[in-house]
Amino acid sequence: MSITVAERAGLAAALPRGAAFGAPAAWHRLSLRAKLLLVFILVDLVAAFVIGSVTIMRARTSTRVEIAASMALAETLVAEAIGGANARAIWSLAEHASHQRLMRHVRLSVRNAAHLPVTIAPQREGSDAARSPAPAWFEGLIAPPVERRELPIVASGQTVGSVLITGVADDEIAEAWENFVALTLVGAGLNIAVIMLLYVLFGRVLEPLTKLATGLRDLEARNYSVRLARPDARELGAIAERFNSLAQALDVLRAENSDLHRRLITAQDDERRLTALELHDEVGPSLFGLKANAASIVAHSPSSDLAERAREMLTIIDHLQATNRNLLNRLRPMALGQVPISELLSELARDRARQHSGIQIAFIPTSMAPTYGEEVDLTVYRCVQEALTNAIRHAAATRIDIALDETDGHLNLRIQDNGRGIGAARIGRGLAGMQERVRGLGGHCVVQDAPDRGACVVIRIPVGQGAA
Repeated sequence: MSITVAERAGLAAALPRGAAFGAPAAWHRLSLRAKLLLVFILVDLVAAFVIGSVTIMRARTSTRVEIAASMALAETLVAEAIGGANARAIWSLAEHASHQRLMRHVRLSVRNAAHLPVTIAPQREGSDAARSPAPAWFEGLIAPPVERRELPIVASGQTVGSVLITGVADDEIAEAWENFVALTLVGAGLNIAVIMLLYVLFGRVLEPLTKLATGLRDLEARNYSVRLARPDARELGAIAERFNSLAQALDVLRAENSDLHRRLITAQDDERRLTALELHDEVGPSLFGLKANAASIVAHSPSSDLAERAREMLTIIDHLQATNRNLLNRLRPMALGQVPISELLSELARDRARQHSGIQIAFIPTSMAPTYGEEVDLTVYRCVQEALTNAIRHAAATRIDIALDETDGHLNLRIQDNGRGIGAARIGRGLAGMQERVRGLGGHCVVQDAPDRGACVVIRIPVGQGAA
């Protein structure tokens, strides 16, 4: 019978999700050690089932053989006892049956001519009676079919009674159950010990793989100085050597990239410094000269029209001077290296707050050195400048908090706003340039969404003993 695609889809939708995917997903989530132990336990359970089945089959066979032998022996003994018996044979046999202790696996019952029982041998005492009975399921697997044999008692040519011989396998089954339980307990204890030993051994053998996974996480976190010790296993040793070679190559590439970033940023800063010097030394004095001449024209002009034109020139020159100052600050703060970095950042925050009155900007400096060198100071200034620009232009923030401190030989900068956040937005060139600057100094820069709302920029730069 064929099933259409629609029927197959409906059947798959009707099945519980865990029934189709639960077991494979749970298996894949397990560690390699757990998988190996589960495979061993599964094989062990199969072996235990096979051994238990063989043990039960052998116990069943031996019980049947034992019952058959006991029945034959009992029949022989009873036949000799009743041979040539007189009228008192029934009572003699009854007494013989009631006091018998040595005959196992059989029960004797003496009957009279009316087939009524005269006596039945009592339950035997001793080791057999002390055994606990086997469970019903085990007895059903071992017990043979009940076997009975009846021998007549003849006296003076007449049948005066009979002896009924019944096979009883209770004590044999109890003995087989005791052996089965003892074997099971010994096997379970041995297997538990082996599983615990394998757990320890698998941990020792697979430990290099755990260290390899930890090393790969370190590489993912850009920690290229990690190295793995060579394990004893030849295959794992080769993997460790390849890992160490890869980490060393990445470390060298990281150093080259850092040097390249540093040189690139240095070149950019040098170009900006030269441009700022040109603006300050050439454009600034020229604008000042133009402003002085225009003011002189206004003061000494005989024509009101000429004076009005000169005043318009003064307005344009004031605008150019303001633009020139803004360009100078964006290219390079002129007070950098002469004023503590915390004061420069405070001034930057106040300046942006004046330009955007609807935004509250708070700068929180703590115990810091006045300066950490030109490269570090300039990088911190540029990062704050770029973060403020992004928060004001793109995040629609109403509050921006800036925190800067030095701990454990690192300069920590945190800028957080309450705007729209980063989300799935692509990091622009400004933020990418900020991260390049920080990486060029051996630090790291993380741009992410804040826990409550907005965006958060976290920068950590090593300063060591080089702080001035």
